[in-house]
Amino acid sequence: MELSRLYLISLLEQSHPLFHIGLLLLCGYVGGKIANSLKAPRVSGYIVAGMLLSPSISGVFHEELVKEDLAIITDMALGIIAFSIGGTLELARMKRLGKHIFWITLLQAIAALVLVTAVVGTFFPLIHGSEFSFWNVYLPMAIVIGAISAATAPAATLAIIHEYKAKGPLTTILLGVVTLDDGLTILFYSFAVTVARSLITQDSLSWHSMLISPSLHITIALALGGVVGLCIGKLIRFIPRREAMLGVMVGSIFFTSGLALSLKSSPLLANMVLGFMVVNFVRHGEDLFGVVESIEEPIFMMFFTLAGAHLDLGVIGIAGWLALLIVIGRFSGKFLGTRLGAQISHAPETVKKYLGLGLLPKAGVTVGLVLIAKDLFGATPISEVMVSAVLGSVIINELLSPLLVRYALVKSGEAGRA
Repeated sequence: MELSRLYLISLLEQSHPLFHIGLLLLCGYVGGKIANSLKAPRVSGYIVAGMLLSPSISGVFHEELVKEDLAIITDMALGIIAFSIGGTLELARMKRLGKHIFWITLLQAIAALVLVTAVVGTFFPLIHGSEFSFWNVYLPMAIVIGAISAATAPAATLAIIHEYKAKGPLTTILLGVVTLDDGLTILFYSFAVTVARSLITQDSLSWHSMLISPSLHITIALALGGVVGLCIGKLIRFIPRREAMLGVMVGSIFFTSGLALSLKSSPLLANMVLGFMVVNFVRHGEDLFGVVESIEEPIFMMFFTLAGAHLDLGVIGIAGWLALLIVIGRFSGKFLGTRLGAQISHAPETVKKYLGLGLLPKAGVTVGLVLIAKDLFGATPISEVMVSAVLGSVIINELLSPLLVRYALVKSGEAGRA
């Protein structure tokens, strides 16, 4: 029996990567269907399916495959996610959203960043012990997780709003906030990584490292996304066929990601700007988003299933506590920041009371950023703890947040009004 198991593991390790990509898609599909049958989001099913395939549970996927051979799937998916986020930043719509959206988006994101950083930085060293330095490991990790925790999952929120046919001031403001939230998170993350890297390498924090260097990288990303967007605007008139549009758009997204990575800039920010340019300045931009959306589901299926395969069962005891700290800090930050933003902007009472409950879903950007951020800590146990903890917090949020979003829509009286 043991020989058979060892032979099977050896056979799987020698299999072509395409075999494992096929498994990602098939197992992800099954996991998503099971999750839907249990009234849970498909994303949770994808992640759980990946966990079952992980090196630390079944061993179907070996460590090198997960962390190196299939890493390009993460880059591909993140480029498409960022492009879609940029497509929600329609200027005409943003002008109608008003000051409520601005203040609530800004303050709830900052509050989530600050409270998660504070909670993780304060309590996780007490749980994990003094194995690592606070200033060189625990604090940088807390800052990065804090920045990542500002993100919200627009797709999950939008699906629930459509399901319950909600309409009203809370629904309008909620859609506006989740539209802008992930873009703000990408900016936070760009600065957080620079600060964290300086702490890890023990470089002195200077104006150059804190402001000039990240600002330069952000400027490169903005310029790259803008230039590619302008080129698409000129090129699209010569591409009448929908099938050809798909090739051009996916090629542009991957080209932008690859060039940004080569220039040490942010592929997420560059593709977000690309999406912004297409939706606002390219004729028939909605058609271009339509063709990209047609391939999103299989890409996301691979992405989230592969993300689940990063789970390390050896650190799950510590990671579980960290996941709980992230959930507590993020919930507190989103709720308190929303209340403060609504108070400052004189939003309706229902917005003050219930909007914070609608900002809890998180998925794509959160998972993608933590998979990138783990490289900051190298091949150390703390990077595995961080990834497993963030994945755990995503699953907790994806299971609980739909119920809380529904509660907010019903209690505000906006469910069924569309």
